[in-house]
Amino acid sequence: MTHSSSSRLDTARDATKAGKRYVTVRLKFALALIVASAWAILSYKIAQRWISELSGIIGEPLAILVILGIAILPGFMNAFLVIGLLLDRRPRRKPTSLHPDITFLVAAYNEEDSILSTLKSIEMQNYGGQIEVIVINDGSTDSTMEKLGSVSYPWLHVIDLPKNGGKANALNAGLEQASFALTITLDADSYLYANALTHIAGRFLGDPDNTAAVAGAVLVRNSRLNLVTQIQEWDYFHGIAAVKRLQSLFQGTLVAQGAFSIYRTDVLREVGGWRNCVGEDIVLTWAILEHGYRVGYCEDACLFTNTPFTFQQFIRQRQRWSRGLIEAFKHHWPLLFRFRMITIFIWWNLLFPLLDFIYTFTFVPGIILALFGYYWLAGPMTLLVLPLAMLVNYLIYSIQSKMFTEQGLKVRNNPVAFVFYALFYGVILQPVCFIGYLSEILGTRKSWGTK
Repeated sequence: MTHSSSSRLDTARDATKAGKRYVTVRLKFALALIVASAWAILSYKIAQRWISELSGIIGEPLAILVILGIAILPGFMNAFLVIGLLLDRRPRRKPTSLHPDITFLVAAYNEEDSILSTLKSIEMQNYGGQIEVIVINDGSTDSTMEKLGSVSYPWLHVIDLPKNGGKANALNAGLEQASFALTITLDADSYLYANALTHIAGRFLGDPDNTAAVAGAVLVRNSRLNLVTQIQEWDYFHGIAAVKRLQSLFQGTLVAQGAFSIYRTDVLREVGGWRNCVGEDIVLTWAILEHGYRVGYCEDACLFTNTPFTFQQFIRQRQRWSRGLIEAFKHHWPLLFRFRMITIFIWWNLLFPLLDFIYTFTFVPGIILALFGYYWLAGPMTLLVLPLAMLVNYLIYSIQSKMFTEQGLKVRNNPVAFVFYALFYGVILQPVCFIGYLSEILGTRKSWGTK
């Protein structure tokens, strides 16, 4: 990265922030925490009869743990999410004529069917700054290299690795040749929507000075394929986007996903690039956070990517994500003791294996028992969470629909998949995630699986 490139980035950042007045988020954080805590305390008091009845079967300590895991703690998290989203006010980007130069890193392994459309989506971006696109062919055995050789974009550079070494190795090879102050990672089977590059660069420039990365909004490209992709469409549109938005509000998105994120190039080099692991993007993000930087989120920098289209591929992907979380804790556990607003999300992630264990081995069996008239674990009391769940889904839908409208997009009519997502997604996802956590803890053999 040249000194002039870094200077232009600083100039663009100063111009974007000129006249901006920051509103502190600490009061918003405190209010969300107070309301969520009050909800949890009220829920615990209401659940006393449930705890008493369950204690007669499994003992009081275990009964309290189970009900905390399937009702109280999830209720606290959902209440915190609702209040946080209600208080979130995204600062509008100010127009700027200064656009920082950007390097794209695209790791490609057997992407003959999609690599050219990905490059085309970059070409169609109406961006005022200079770009370079480094595609790293990671030992592909198909015609990816031939496809790359068929185009002659002046900004395209190709690194041809003779042997497949994994995504982290490929990205690090590209990072060595990155020329500009900002670097974007992009999946090779994805498509940048209109103005995505301008939006994510603008968000980076307008965010606080200690921001080292900003995650883009990843949406499902192949959602019309079958029910598996249709359900994931709601997960990306609803759950993943809402969590990233909330984390960004409180100064620390926990995953700048490799599919589409922008980074300061010098910070990437400062933290040593990507580790060779299955969750290289979350491990990198936590390294950035541990170095004291902030990670943001740009809700309207939209990228459409292909998601797993079979149930088996979906399971392998989510298990890999779960293993990545455990890897992040292995390498960056000191984040648990960095007292910032984002620390609450780190502790939440630490609780996920326990919550998924409790859900898998108590709530799911409890649903089966309830069908036979035994309401020890799931019954009329659990219906109390439905109003909050409906509020969460309505709030997220309203926020995301507004963003879609502003981008000229339309939310697809997909009610059947939404019912599956709202009612049955957790029954599948949480046991799958628990197996992923356990696999990493036990050190079983790792495989890339799917992205």
